[in-house]
Amino acid sequence: MGTDIRRTPLHDVHERLGAKFTDFAGWQMPLRYTGDVAEHTAVRTGAGLFDLTHMGEILLSGPQAGQALDYALVGHASAIGVGRARYTMICADDGGILDDLIVYRTGEQDYMVVANASNAALVAGELVDRAEDFDTEVRDASTDYALIAVQGPNAVSLLAPLTPTDLSTVKYYASYPTTVAGRPALLARTGYTGEDGFELFVAPDDAEAVWTAVADSGEILPCGLSCRDTLRLEAGMPLYGNELTTELTPYAAGLGRVVKLDKPSDFVGRAALAKAAGETPARKLVGLVTESRRAPRHGYPVVDPADGARIGEVTSGAPSPTLGHPVAMAYVDADRAVPGSALAVDIRGTITPVDVVELPFYRRSS
Repeated sequence: MGTDIRRTPLHDVHERLGAKFTDFAGWQMPLRYTGDVAEHTAVRTGAGLFDLTHMGEILLSGPQAGQALDYALVGHASAIGVGRARYTMICADDGGILDDLIVYRTGEQDYMVVANASNAALVAGELVDRAEDFDTEVRDASTDYALIAVQGPNAVSLLAPLTPTDLSTVKYYASYPTTVAGRPALLARTGYTGEDGFELFVAPDDAEAVWTAVADSGEILPCGLSCRDTLRLEAGMPLYGNELTTELTPYAAGLGRVVKLDKPSDFVGRAALAKAAGETPARKLVGLVTESRRAPRHGYPVVDPADGARIGEVTSGAPSPTLGHPVAMAYVDADRAVPGSALAVDIRGTITPVDVVELPFYRRSS
């Protein structure tokens, strides 16, 4: 795998900044620069700058692009307005989640599907297959883009001088073709941190110029994947491979709202998902908090504190820099998922008390 590892167009920039790298989904990505807590706190209180070029971008264009996505995905893509975006999923015939996605409608007959890095090739292949009977072209355009994210309460003030777009008019989950630092960009008000912010899709050759302009625009820290994980965890946002898997339907994951059973067209997985919609999942995704200094981690058993019987499993967990104590997400038996319930997690042989809380753990004030 080492010989096949991919590097983003910003790799040399990250090296100069002293980043520590990790191999992720076939990419060498910055894990951290100055430190996890400092980077996390910068996003919560100021601004952070991320390289997310490892994400996949698949383009669909043509008279039936919207209809093709309506069939391929669980959402109603053809109902998305031009310049808007929507969170959705692609599922298997049995309703299992193949990936969670953001779909941008960039024109009347044009869409961009953004997939997780670990699933980008799978999603591209599925979209090609599922669009076969529609008048649309599907193209994996992942190598055409670098993706830079500016996240945090100061994102607007830092980015505003660099673009002619009036950022105060950009709605959440909207996208605009514009320029940033004089370079063409698709600017989207989306993110994965629980804060306000923007994602900038730019040409790979323009990535360093855009990154440098944003980095020089004011107080903003470069941020790695490590703090991105604790930020999304605090915000209660699911991670594919942890909270979302092929073993779960959107309903089992508590995200049945993304499934549009009432859209006029058939879609892959519809029969299985219609059945799942009428069933009560055996387990429910909940938040867990503990006063222990040791954090529940992915895969740790959730147990009944009275008898040690296994009643669930942790999907994600870490110390929360914002809240000052460990937090976790877990699937637990539905009858034990009530907020306020006292449960426990087996942390490497130590039965550690936890309390069930509603998600998210953190919600920004405005």
